[in-house]
Amino acid sequence: MRHSLRQNAGFTLLELIIVLSIVVLGFGVIAVNMSASDDSRTLKAAARDLVSGLRYVRSQAMLTHKTATLNFDLSNNSYFLTGQEKSYNIKEDIDVTVKTAQSELQNGVAQLRFFPDGSSIGGRITLEKNKLSQEININWLTGHVTLED
Repeated sequence: MRHSLRQNAGFTLLELIIVLSIVVLGFGVIAVNMSASDDSRTLKAAARDLVSGLRYVRSQAMLTHKTATLNFDLSNNSYFLTGQEKSYNIKEDIDVTVKTAQSELQNGVAQLRFFPDGSSIGGRITLEKNKLSQEININWLTGHVTLED
């Protein structure tokens, strides 16, 4: 008795194309997620640095019993703190919006002012990158600085 069943010795071209397509789609999804998480990390790091700067300025105002400011230069995404010569930069691909009193905006520089009792002029800073955002709020009465997604 002869058996004429053909044994399957490998994969067909169609099977290989389907498997490769699924693998490529999987890597595409992973790459997009990694890019989004990188944007998120970059944005959160910039926001945390800015919050630290604001809290530092508030503490300096309270320690020295003098008004202190964080001056944000909107033209080049940089800021500097009262009593420090160093300028801190935020990456150019992050959009920054500063809301504060009109009297605190001069020549493209927004001043976020803290008073010796810890209170502040108040304000809000929004950092945005690729549909992601971080918002920093400064309570005018207490000077408390909070970070929100």
